[in-house]
Amino acid sequence: MDNTRELVLDVLMEVLEEGTYSHLVIRDVLDKYNYSKTRDKAFVKRMAEGTLERLIQIDYILDQFSKVPVSRMKPLIRNLMRMSVYQMLFMDSVPDAAICNEAVKLAGKRGYKGLSGFVNGVLRNIARNKDKIPYPDREKNEIKYLSVSYSMPEWLIEKWMLAYGQKKTQGMLEDLLREHPITVRFKAEQADTLKDTWIRKLKEEGIEVKEHPYLSYAYLLDHAAGIKNLYGYEEGWFAVQDVSSMLVAEAAGIEKTDVINDFFVVDVCAAPGGKSMHIAEKLSGKGKVIARDLSEYKVSLIRDNIERMGYGNIEVQVYDAGRLDDSLIGKADVVLADLPCSGLGVMGKKRDIKYRITKEGIEELVKLQRKILGAVWQYVKPGGVLIYSTCTINPDENEHMVKWLSEQSPFVLESLSPFLPKALSGEEKEGMLQLYPGIHETDGFFLARLRRVD
Repeated sequence: MDNTRELVLDVLMEVLEEGTYSHLVIRDVLDKYNYSKTRDKAFVKRMAEGTLERLIQIDYILDQFSKVPVSRMKPLIRNLMRMSVYQMLFMDSVPDAAICNEAVKLAGKRGYKGLSGFVNGVLRNIARNKDKIPYPDREKNEIKYLSVSYSMPEWLIEKWMLAYGQKKTQGMLEDLLREHPITVRFKAEQADTLKDTWIRKLKEEGIEVKEHPYLSYAYLLDHAAGIKNLYGYEEGWFAVQDVSSMLVAEAAGIEKTDVINDFFVVDVCAAPGGKSMHIAEKLSGKGKVIARDLSEYKVSLIRDNIERMGYGNIEVQVYDAGRLDDSLIGKADVVLADLPCSGLGVMGKKRDIKYRITKEGIEELVKLQRKILGAVWQYVKPGGVLIYSTCTINPDENEHMVKWLSEQSPFVLESLSPFLPKALSGEEKEGMLQLYPGIHETDGFFLARLRRVD
């Protein structure tokens, strides 16, 4: 990799100035530069992700030391400054003087030699005073203090404090800034013959492999950069999927049924296909799963994963979940409704979500969720099950949405306890499960199981 810092700058420009999703940009960069040293890829990943997740804090600091506010800086210069401040404060492998010098060189290389003095002056001032940075007074304004300290929008902290209290909110804020291993689901039919070889090969590549405490087929991979290049990926031995998402297939209870030959499941918002594939695996190749999503691009992600993993009992379709499909009314044994949501539970992986989401955006998502649920509940046959899930932490999209659905349609909540791992025993409340970063060993995630009773 010719210049790792220049690559980080390009990632930040694409994410923060062009609006591309960070996890997609970083993934593509790591895949593209697979031939590079693992150390270089790890550097790019950490600096790019770290700058994004600490953005509010970094901008606050820059505004303390620069006469020109961050918002008025040239886009390339502000992102160069941001990544340099992140490296200075949160990475200790390079001396501050070298960070300043590299920033000046990069500014000149990218056509801003005239601003090299400004870049140098601000960064060196921060370097001299980095142990004396004036942060907001917590006693005078706790919300502002938490916002800057954990780089989270103030309105979102206020919402969480009101819903979950100060202690749980701060625990989530802390956890969302921590580095977490990647979670994968190992294919059950491969487990007996290939699992030990797979684990050994990954360890030889310097990856730490641990079985997840919740599910025996879930594994935590630490120090894994560039998933597509890992041993066993192309062979379809495993799928990248958080263990919280795996609980959806567990909650469907398919292993307890005796009618799997004609068992029918509809996954209405399926991309990238993890839940559909997990359900298909539990059906042992029998029954049928229809996996749908809104666009050809999203459906192509599902199709690629299905082909790689080798599942034959899934049919993939482009379909708008908010539009009622008369042909499916009353046909499905199980409907999976993992709906578009604010994604607040996965901010630790998708660092830019917290800067994109707004109060108004959440209100629109609630309307969309109701529209979709109003259509897809009708696919469940009498006596069948609807699994509602989101990857967010927000009562309006979770508990309140389930209450709305049960009031609008012939469904009752059923206990999740028979389907949950022992480690989550007692976590269910009123038939619903909310998982929290920092409390549970998962993403933030919500899950409910409802049965049609008419």
